[in-house]
Amino acid sequence: MLNQKTIAQFPDKLDFLFQPHRYKVAYGGRGSGKSWGMARALLLQASNKPLRILCAREIQKSIKQSVHTLLNDQIQALGLGAFYEVLEAEIRGLNGSSFSFTGLATNTVESIKSFEGCDIVWVEESQTVSKKSWDILIPTIRKPDSEIWVSFNPNIDTDDTYQRFVISPPDNAKVVKVNYHDNPWFPEVLEIERKHSEKTNPDYDNIWEGDCKAAVDGAIYANEIREAQEAGRVTAVPYDPMLKVHIVMDLGWNDSMSVILCQRGVSDIRIIGYIEDDHRTLDSYSAQLKDLSYNWGTMFLPHDGQSKDFKHGISAEDIMRKRGWDVNIVPKNDIESGIKLSRMNFHRIYFDKSSSRLVECLKNYRRAINSATNEPGAPLHDEYSHGADAFRYLCTSIENMKNESWTSNKIQYNNMGIV
Repeated sequence: MLNQKTIAQFPDKLDFLFQPHRYKVAYGGRGSGKSWGMARALLLQASNKPLRILCAREIQKSIKQSVHTLLNDQIQALGLGAFYEVLEAEIRGLNGSSFSFTGLATNTVESIKSFEGCDIVWVEESQTVSKKSWDILIPTIRKPDSEIWVSFNPNIDTDDTYQRFVISPPDNAKVVKVNYHDNPWFPEVLEIERKHSEKTNPDYDNIWEGDCKAAVDGAIYANEIREAQEAGRVTAVPYDPMLKVHIVMDLGWNDSMSVILCQRGVSDIRIIGYIEDDHRTLDSYSAQLKDLSYNWGTMFLPHDGQSKDFKHGISAEDIMRKRGWDVNIVPKNDIESGIKLSRMNFHRIYFDKSSSRLVECLKNYRRAINSATNEPGAPLHDEYSHGADAFRYLCTSIENMKNESWTSNKIQYNNMGIV
């Protein structure tokens, strides 16, 4: 194997690809050689012994979107053209090795069972792979000594792939950050491009150094999230029993239900918790909240919380009032006004680390782009918009979040025997 590595030429940081690890993770910026390095390592290992290899990414609408072309190029570069037969949707070796290709997003728990016998799964561009896809794929790859190879350019630090393999890597994982300066064969043409980018591109650190961006491209709250992180407002935020805990909800069933728990200080808003789930009754959320034994304040529901269910003639407001909650309905407001108000209040808001999913939603909340004009339109309705909607309701409701001593905007001394 060492001879293969020497002949093929690999960056030293990719030596671990030839060592036994359940997870082999290479992440970083452009020009690092991680993709072609993984392709070469797989081709060499599969030429040495029969291996069944699956090459996956989150979305693959055609074979052109896979690493099929990259593998073919490396077959020729390694002089293995006589060993491998390159077919339209598969690559086969003379010893029985095979490379197949799939998109993870289109697979179900049942359909992915066909991958159980794989020796190695290589997930390329894995920064886009969802939690759902990982949760289905990983337990499926369970053949003895099977491996999962992961390569990606980081996007934002709340992405599931980054959290799963960089922030909290699993046991028996080798995780390596590799960048252009780790590649001895980094081409001059890319060096010229890199130097120009260093002077002109605000995303240089993400593109070339493999650092995470503050938010996705085009994120509505990109500047606000970046400022909050730089100011240390995404941190450990303790519960203060002297302040009321207010609840802000975006209602959903098939779509996610988003629940923000927050406290209003003298000059700040403290988000101390966040719940997001689907296909659960309001009763179950009510019970979960009451188990926290907080000093509860007001529950804020969106305007549709007043809508009566056509079957039972009861609203979300009715249900929560019957469960003992003080309910306030957030007035219907246009989305753009709510976004403007959210931006105005962002500097006051602290996010506890337990609300990382909410932060992820705000980092990913962006506008739809008109394919014809390339102009931004209304905010996208997707998996991130529900948390962002709840945040907008929070910012709309701040002035109605009361603590007992603030009900008339001055300290009440009556209960202390002072007039």
